[in-house]
Amino acid sequence: MPKVYLIDVTNRDGVQTSRIGLAKLEKTIINMYLDEMGVFQSEFGFPFTHHETNYLNANLELVETGALSTLRLEGWARGIVKDVEISFKLVPKIKHLNLSISTSPLMWELKFAGKIADNEIIKSMTDAVDKAYALGAETVAVNAEDASRSDLDFLVKFGKAGKEHGAKRLRYCDTLGADSPNSIYERTKYLAESIKMDIELHCHNDLGMAVACSVEGARGIIEAGQDAYINTTINGVGERAGNADLLATILALKYAKGLGEKKLLPENIKLNKIWAFAKYASYAFGIPIPINQVGVGNNAFAHESGIHADGALKNRRNYELYDFEELGRGDPELVDSGRSITVGEYSGIKGFRNVYGKLEVEFKDDAEASKILELVRYANVHTQKPLTREELIFIAKHPDQAKKIMTVTP
Repeated sequence: MPKVYLIDVTNRDGVQTSRIGLAKLEKTIINMYLDEMGVFQSEFGFPFTHHETNYLNANLELVETGALSTLRLEGWARGIVKDVEISFKLVPKIKHLNLSISTSPLMWELKFAGKIADNEIIKSMTDAVDKAYALGAETVAVNAEDASRSDLDFLVKFGKAGKEHGAKRLRYCDTLGADSPNSIYERTKYLAESIKMDIELHCHNDLGMAVACSVEGARGIIEAGQDAYINTTINGVGERAGNADLLATILALKYAKGLGEKKLLPENIKLNKIWAFAKYASYAFGIPIPINQVGVGNNAFAHESGIHADGALKNRRNYELYDFEELGRGDPELVDSGRSITVGEYSGIKGFRNVYGKLEVEFKDDAEASKILELVRYANVHTQKPLTREELIFIAKHPDQAKKIMTVTP
C-alpha cells in the first residue's frame, strides 16, 4: 500500500522568505522538534553555501551520535554539476539531495531569456544526478520548478530521465500556488501513472490552497500506486504567502473526509510537541501566530457565542473536530511572578547556575559550567534574543556541535 511521507522545508524555503531568517542554532532546534515529531525528512539547508557549512556538518554529526534519531537530513541545490561538486566539497557526509531546475517554458523565456532548450534542461539535471551519486549520495530527488505551469508531457520526459539515472522522486513544485486541488490531483496522478515514480509535492499558498493542494495531490499519487511526499513548513512560513502548514497538513490527512478514512497519515507522527514547536518557531522567526491559525492560534479552541459555548461545554465534539490535548495544549505553563534571572552575553556564573538549576541541568564541576556559560554567551550574540529553554538544554547536551553551529567564518 503506497504511503504518505512528510518532508519539512522550513530550514530551506522558510528561511529564504523575505524579511525573516533564523540563526543556525534556531535551525538546529527546528530539526530537533521535527525529529521528536517523527517527520521523515528535513530539507535542512544549502550545502553549496559557505555560511551554512558548519551548521550542516554539525547537524549531520547529531545524526551520527543519535541526537537526531529518525529524521533524515537532505540538502537543496540547483540541478547543475557545479552545485553538486561544491556541496560534497563543503559537506562531504551529506547523503540526500534535492536538485532543482526550472521546467516551464515561461521561466525558460523570462529567467533564461529563451537561451535554454528542453533537452538542455534534462541534460543539466541528469548530469547533476550522476555527479551526486558518483560523489556518495544515497538518494537524489529531481525538482521541477514551476511544474504547475509546465507541460505534462515534458514533465513525464523529465521524470523518466531522472528515474533512468537513479533519481528516487520527482518533486512537483506549484511554485506560484497556481494549482487548484482538482488540477493538482489530476496532474500528479497522471505523472505517477506515466512515470511509475514516487512524487513529491511542494505547494505555495498564493491562493490560500497550499494544504488543500498538497493533500489532494497526495491522494492522486496514492491512487496511482506510488508513494507521496508532502513538503511543509512550521506555521506555514515561506516565500510570499507561505507554504503548506505542517500542522494543518497533518490534521487534514487525519481528519478530513475522504482522507482520514484512507489512513494516509504516517503512523509514527506525534502531535503532542506541535504546540511547543509552533510557539518556538514564532519566537525564533519573530512572527506572531495568527489568532485563527489552525490548531495553535489563540482562537482555535475558543467559543464565545451562546450556542457554541453551550454545545462545547456539553460535549466538545459539537464544535471541536479534534482535541486540544492531542496537540500538547492544555498543560500549565510556569510563569515567574517575582524576581527573574535571565542568561545572556554578559551573564555571570551564579545567575547562569540559577537558570540551569531551574532546567534541572547539573554540571560535574565549575570548569564544565564555565565552558557552557561561554557558549551560552556566544549563543545570545548569535541569536540576538534571549535564549529559550530548548536552546539552553541543547547547548548543555551538545556543546561541541553547538560551538560548530555558531561558528561562521567569512
